[in-house]
Amino acid sequence: MKVLLINGSPNEKGCTQTALSEVAKTINDGGIETEFYHIGKEPMQGCIACRKCAQLGKCVFNDGVNEIISKAKNFDGLVLGSPVYYASANGSLLAFLDRLFFAGGGYFAFKPAAAVVSARRAGTTCALDRLNKYFTISQMPIASSQYWNMVHGNNPDEVKQDLEGLQTMRTLGKNLAWLIKSIDAAKKAGVPFPEAEEFRQRTNFIR
Repeated sequence: MKVLLINGSPNEKGCTQTALSEVAKTINDGGIETEFYHIGKEPMQGCIACRKCAQLGKCVFNDGVNEIISKAKNFDGLVLGSPVYYASANGSLLAFLDRLFFAGGGYFAFKPAAAVVSARRAGTTCALDRLNKYFTISQMPIASSQYWNMVHGNNPDEVKQDLEGLQTMRTLGKNLAWLIKSIDAAKKAGVPFPEAEEFRQRTNFIR
């Protein structure tokens, strides 16, 4: 079993990675592998709603989004990490996730997920809410912790002084590992995933 952790910060070894690494430690302690993916500093193309992904099975823009889509079937869980920008997640990460979930969201159904955010001071709960929306529209169980999944600090050394934040990350890792194992045990016991209704209903509010 393996969990993918996506670092949405432009800084590969900054505060967000410090938080994600703490989560990964306890996931590994639980006997589950982890893999990190950093979206980097290059400009990120947003979704243009061309809907070509429905035909191609991947995004029309061939970059890291398609790399993750191709790997998605091999992951059992997902953790998103982001710095807080104006009380929201990093814009590059949101552009990445819009395309990832629009083109490949079906690969993530029933895989446990969590989001973690890093801020100097505030805006964390709004950013978490924004990231959790990707999970709840994709039928992904959300792992929780003993507090909201956030760390505080202006650099990695300050984040390491946020003892409550780091403990929250460790608890999150344990809970995510437990949830993944529980779902795996249910599958082995013959408990099927919920079946979707035959027809997907769509209601437009303007007739």
